[in-house]
Amino acid sequence: MESRIAVNKEVTITAWEFRNKKRLQSYPKRMEYNNKEYNFGDGLRYLIQKGQRAIQLFDMTDGSARYRLKLDSEEQVWTLVSITSARAV
Repeated sequence: MESRIAVNKEVTITAWEFRNKKRLQSYPKRMEYNNKEYNFGDGLRYLIQKGQRAIQLFDMTDGSARYRLKLDSEEQVWTLVSITSARAV
């Protein structure tokens, strides 16, 4: 069973990695939240368009939990939307 916590707080992304050498897509690699550093190993990227505004969503994992991050491309602000972790049944 999984436990999902809604966060919706601004975070700092301190490192990126680039994938897809043909298109050079950037992904968050390290995040600072609540005075703690999180290192991501893998993840997915989604692009959503709201009118003229482009929003990027990232579902990243550090191996023990999943983190949904939102990047407002216009404002260049990162938001931690939610944290999902496995919970023992």
